[in-house]
Amino acid sequence: MLAEVSKENNHYLATFKRDISHQIEDVWGYLTENNKLKQWFPELTIEDLSTNGKITFDMQDGTFKIMTITDFKEKSILAFTWAEDHVNFELLPKQGGCQLILKETIFQLTDHTPKDLAGWHVCLDVILSLLDHKSIDRKEKWKELYTAYQQLLITN
Repeated sequence: MLAEVSKENNHYLATFKRDISHQIEDVWGYLTENNKLKQWFPELTIEDLSTNGKITFDMQDGTFKIMTITDFKEKSILAFTWAEDHVNFELLPKQGGCQLILKETIFQLTDHTPKDLAGWHVCLDVILSLLDHKSIDRKEKWKELYTAYQQLLITN
């Protein structure tokens, strides 16, 4: 299911929801432990896992961007800056597992926005596949989703 994208006061909000049949602790590890984080988002490294802590984004060209952790609650919330935007992961307990909610606050829609949305969608699918010990074709999945998110943003 595609993210829900809504227009708010001065921004857009993209909300992804996934019901996961794994415990919060297992999912949390993929969000916060660098060895697991690298399996679904190899460019990210958590430098300091705390509110006001830092995450490094390797731009793959010899440069790095520093993102600030804006909210952190153990096994519950991880939020950080994302260039001019903001990303928030939240884990909620649910019968038989948990719910993972990813919200991206987008202050300006650009040609890059559907790429980011498709990327986050694939990232969540990869986390699920890792938890289930399966694999997915990231590139093919991203291509499909990129087109779908382009269409979604046209209608918004």
